[in-house]
Amino acid sequence: MTAAAGAGRPYLLDTSVILHLVRGKALGQRIQQTFDLIHCQPRPLVSVVSLAEARVLAQAGNWGAAKRQALDTAFRSLTIVNINHPSVIDAYVQLDLHARAHPQGARTMGKNDLWIAATAVAAQAVLLTTDKDFAFLIPTPVQGHVIASA
Repeated sequence: MTAAAGAGRPYLLDTSVILHLVRGKALGQRIQQTFDLIHCQPRPLVSVVSLAEARVLAQAGNWGAAKRQALDTAFRSLTIVNINHPSVIDAYVQLDLHARAHPQGARTMGKNDLWIAATAVAAQAVLLTTDKDFAFLIPTPVQGHVIASA
């Protein structure tokens, strides 16, 4: 069992992690093995924003039926968290202000990434991502891991 699961904190998977898991290549396999996402308790979370992002990528990339089915299966194995909640909205505001007032200068971050990070904060989850855009938020104010591709 992983540290986050052992501490009772769920993982929240960023879109990048879900895509690597669906592809099933080396990085996705390493993420699965390192964090034991199939067996960990509590069950991993995902922001509804990642669901939308992944569906756009699947459609724009003309994914075949098998790959789309794998994506749907992945999302069914996760708990989807809606962003229409006061704690997520409050976290979004705080994270956006944090990014604007960063000591090394304002940080620009995609709004979808901000929503995903806010979902992790509100859910008191450990964010798992391969996206370096999140690095300035980890470990404070967001608990998480930026997983290296190598």
